[in-house]
Amino acid sequence: MRFITRSTSEPRKELRAIQKKLPELSDIPWVQILGWGSVATGALALGFFVGRNLRDRYRFKHSTPYDFYSHAGDNGGPVEYGVGV
Repeated sequence: MRFITRSTSEPRKELRAIQKKLPELSDIPWVQILGWGSVATGALALGFFVGRNLRDRYRFKHSTPYDFYSHAGDNGGPVEYGVGV
């Protein structure tokens, strides 16, 4: 009884030849643009988050007891106008 053996190197050679013809994923410009855009969006979101936290800490440390009342620090006209008093 003879076993028929196939050469497994032929499909591998064909696959390597096809892979050599295809450009690498990093060589495609739209992938690079998409990647850098994602990095920039992430950095912007992180900057907004950190900036908001720093601003809240600063405002809380420099707050006065009157800041917790409604309309504290408003520069508008009289708030009681038109309330019926």
